[in-house]
Parts: sequence; structure tokens; C-alpha cells
Amino acid sequence: MRKIDLCLSSEGTEVILATSSDEKHPPENMIDGNPETFWTTTGMFPQEFIICFHKHVRIERLVIQSYFVRTLRIEKTTSKEPVDFEPWIERDLVHTEGQLQNEEIMTRDGHATYLRFMIISAFDHFASVHRVSAEGLAVSNLS
Repeated sequence: MRKIDLCLSSEGTEVILATSSDEKHPPENMIDGNPETFWTTTGMFPQEFIICFHKHVRIERLVIQSYFVRTLRIEKTTSKEPVDFEPWIERDLVHTEGQLQNEEIMTRDGHATYLRFMIISAFDHFASVHRVSAEGLAVSNLS
């Protein structure tokens, strides 16, 4: 089986929830594969979004490209519905003035059907997520 970017809309992945949405920068931009597009928060923290894979996946490496994110928490579940999330990863990101934060995370126990990303705090009033990439394998379909 080949490893693929599981977080691409072209792979059937969807953003099923986002706590804020700007019509010029919608949540779907994080998974469209285009580095020029992004999702932006609309103030106040925490902010969150949930990615649905529509299948069971095994994630080996996550890459999050963002701007102004200070603390990021990621939870996962293998449920058929977006419930029963368990804590998985929490990181304090480094502020990178004038360039994207490029956070690469090698993962353990990366089995999931949904991921919930929570931006707990930011370095500014707004933050943006330009891309979420999850390298890994589709393990099985949901049944």
C-alpha cells in the first residue's frame, strides 16, 4: 500500500465543522492542496475544526502550516461519528514573523476516522491554517 496525503479533499476528506468561517477563506481551503489558500479564524480563542476521513486511516506524519498559532491541540477518534475524541498531540508552536509556521509531527498510534484540531491560543487576534497534511495509509472503509 502506498502512503498518501490523507488530508486532501481529492481523497474524499472533508472539514465537517469549523468554529469560524470567512467566505473568502473557508475551512475547505486547508485540504484543497493549494498553498495559496487558507482558513482564517475570526477572533476569540479557542477555535477548532474537525476533519473527517470517511475511512479508517493510520497517520504516520502530520504537517500543519499555519500563521500566528501559539498552542495547538489535536484529538482523534476511530468512531463512525465525530464523538469520543481522545487527546493525542499538544504543541506550543514558535512564532515565525513574516513566514508560515511549518509544524511537522511524527506520530504514534495514529489510527483515526476523525481528527479535531483546537487552536487554544494565538500570537495575534486572528490565526490562519494554510494546510493540514497527514501522510499515511487508508486501513479500511467504514462499515
